[in-house]
Amino acid sequence: MYLILKHFHISCVILSGTGFALRGWWSITGSPRLRARLTRVLPHLIDSCLLASAIGLAVLAGQYPFVNGWLTAKVFGLLAYIGLGAVALRPARPRPVRIAAYAAALATLSYIVSVAVSKNPLGWLAWV
Repeated sequence: MYLILKHFHISCVILSGTGFALRGWWSITGSPRLRARLTRVLPHLIDSCLLASAIGLAVLAGQYPFVNGWLTAKVFGLLAYIGLGAVALRPARPRPVRIAAYAAALATLSYIVSVAVSKNPLGWLAWV
């Protein structure tokens, strides 16, 4: 069960990250695709599955945020990613602000993935 859930979680990470990258690009370029119904609904479905699978994995593995440092780092990284992503996708923000938030959100996402792969709270920052 754990491996199935882990693969589902990884698939959701890929879908969510790719979807954000695409929506962020559309936000920067002013694409009307950003306002499409599927573009507004699908990310919530994918992210809900991502969160549910993350909670399931934590319970099955017996590893929890604020107990395991690397999971705590992922949670704080996730909060930063959500905040930056919200700024990047908000059309009312000036374009340079959205571009900076978009780049920072993608860097934060890469950090979160590196923490997950390495099980090290520093993730790729350990190599810097």
